[in-house]
Amino acid sequence: MIRSELRQEWLKKQFPGAALRLDVASADASFRHYFRVTVENKTFIVMDAPPAQEDCKPFIAVAKLFGEAGAHVPEVLAHDLSQGFLLLTDLGNTTYLSALNQDNADALYKDALDALIKIQLASRPHILPDYDEALLMREMRLLPEWYVSKHLQCKLGTEQMDVLESVFACVLKNNLSQGKVYVHRDYHSRNLMVTQPNPGILDFQDAVYGPVTYDLVSLFKDAYIRWEEERVLDWVIRYWDNARKAGLPVPRDFAEFYRDFEWMGVQRHIKVLGIFARLCHRDGKEAYLKDMPLVSGYLRKACSRYNELMPLIKLLDDLEGKAEAGAGYTF
Repeated sequence: MIRSELRQEWLKKQFPGAALRLDVASADASFRHYFRVTVENKTFIVMDAPPAQEDCKPFIAVAKLFGEAGAHVPEVLAHDLSQGFLLLTDLGNTTYLSALNQDNADALYKDALDALIKIQLASRPHILPDYDEALLMREMRLLPEWYVSKHLQCKLGTEQMDVLESVFACVLKNNLSQGKVYVHRDYHSRNLMVTQPNPGILDFQDAVYGPVTYDLVSLFKDAYIRWEEERVLDWVIRYWDNARKAGLPVPRDFAEFYRDFEWMGVQRHIKVLGIFARLCHRDGKEAYLKDMPLVSGYLRKACSRYNELMPLIKLLDDLEGKAEAGAGYTF
């Protein structure tokens, strides 16, 4: 039986005898797909996560964890782990990305920060996987593997690889020195929904226990929407002040906290360039290429402020210049 038929049969068991309408709700960067189920004027979401590629158990566990922390996440109403189906409450279809504008950004981001602090305050070690040295480094190595080799079609020489490893080591040292909390890992405008209570939070199944600035970077150095640096600075200050008052593990000095925020951003954007290249060249999802310039801009601006990170800019300049000259490089 094909996947769509399995899904339909499972839904019929959840709503016996009812007339069902199924519409595509969204798809993400993984193998998961989401459908909106309409039953007697009520809507639900069905997550379709093929077991060969996806494991639904982390989603269920983190939904419980974040929900108990006071965050607004989908409630898991039914599940079939053997087939990879989850029935969820519907948080609507208005993403932050579609709703944000100059006038409402302060209010929407305030809600997002309040929710983030609730999640972080619930943090305990040994509940979620550690965002440890191995995982942080594995993510950064997506850059040479996918962005450099596959996207730019360049081969790194020994000296170039040494430069990259030196930068990676500096970034990693900073990241691992930060206070630890629960980390959503993709806390941005596509995964936050405008709801009551606001925001609704999605796509949290990869949550870990790691650096306190990570989700803040995801939110304000968002790969899909850009804000003026002065405004971002104001939002980051507000978060830091509230986090400090709440007792979260942030530095007492804002300058130190902002440096951590920037260096965490370097790690994330190194990773994201690699992920976007992989989504394009391995998975055929070329739409992510259009988001690369914004991510690259964040990375370059942060690196330009710190002597230890500037060699990465020179390396990227050299590689991208060669690739462009050889017509092997496109955004």
